[in-house]
Amino acid sequence: MNKNTICLWYSHDAEDAARFYAKTFPDSAVGAVRRAPSDYPDGKAGDVLTVEFTVCGIPCIGLNGGDTFKHSEAFSFQIATEDQAETDRLWNAIVGNGGAESACGWCKDKWGLSWQITPRVLTEAMAAGGATAKRAFDAMMDMGKIDVAKIEAAVRG
Repeated sequence: MNKNTICLWYSHDAEDAARFYAKTFPDSAVGAVRRAPSDYPDGKAGDVLTVEFTVCGIPCIGLNGGDTFKHSEAFSFQIATEDQAETDRLWNAIVGNGGAESACGWCKDKWGLSWQITPRVLTEAMAAGGATAKRAFDAMMDMGKIDVAKIEAAVRG
């Protein structure tokens, strides 16, 4: 068992979410699916209670806890992408599967979990600081999904 695991609360469909993440993101998989041994406030004995899974190598547990708590932008997965093709594939998978677009590389999956689909060229530009970071940041501020060519142009000045 991992020393630290991210626990994500889902209403009743943690297994569906885990399976979507496993087929969408590299180095991701579904592990153990555990069923409730008896009835509980938001489910019955035998219902899926928790699902162990990884997202890009990060260990997670999905907990089917009912409708009490919702995901918010206070937590997100930031996924580094290598190029526009990978950025498009991941963004389109999330948004095209009932998710929603947001700004500056952020989107939300159909379960309400936030994702930052972030090309490395943007991260590197921000790390460079100074005028390079400002140009990349200003370009990003007008984007939903990140446009790698526009970030590269901004970096060049």
